[in-house]
Amino acid sequence: MDKELERRGHRFARYADDSLVTVWSAKAAERVIGSLTRFVEGQLKLVVNRAKSKAAPLRQCAFLGFQIGAVGKAVWTAKAYARFKQRVREITRRNRGHCVQDIIDELHRYVVGWLNYFGISHTYTALLELAEWVRRRVRLYYWKQWKRPRTRRRHLLALGADPKEVHMATRSRKGYWRMSSNSILQRALNNHWLHEQGVPDMRTLWITLHYGAEARV
Repeated sequence: MDKELERRGHRFARYADDSLVTVWSAKAAERVIGSLTRFVEGQLKLVVNRAKSKAAPLRQCAFLGFQIGAVGKAVWTAKAYARFKQRVREITRRNRGHCVQDIIDELHRYVVGWLNYFGISHTYTALLELAEWVRRRVRLYYWKQWKRPRTRRRHLLALGADPKEVHMATRSRKGYWRMSSNSILQRALNNHWLHEQGVPDMRTLWITLHYGAEARV
């Protein structure tokens, strides 16, 4: 098919069976998708998935988890974003029963790998929100692991929390997710401390991917 597209003079990108062909107009797009479907099914004896194939403006097309954003830059798709959050939820699921460090190590591998692929996306503001959400998931897991009020008190005091505030936090009846954004917990398990434990610094990783290791963060 690559040779056929080159013979026709089309601009295209392909990875495995995922292809994107660019043309100048909607009429040309309809004509090309029809002729390519006939070629693939007639000459190559393959089946075209019509549910996933379409002729549409480039900004409405997704390719390998990316699409063109409003300012003409590559951004990750909503589906790729949702898959990331779902995987992080699975890793930091409250009832997994693993020690926190194992969870953080697994999370670090996944997040770094994901950013190495999707980090070229021009979605800095969205990435900052995602980074904070990831840290909140880790705080939730810590809070779940500590379980008993006296255990939570011991850890919070060791992390420098105000003894007057600790009692309120450890006796709170709020759920795990609400407590993960509690100001006492956020100050004790602050961003710097979480990064020291191995939680990936997504902002720094993003800046390094875009501007190099020498860029100021």
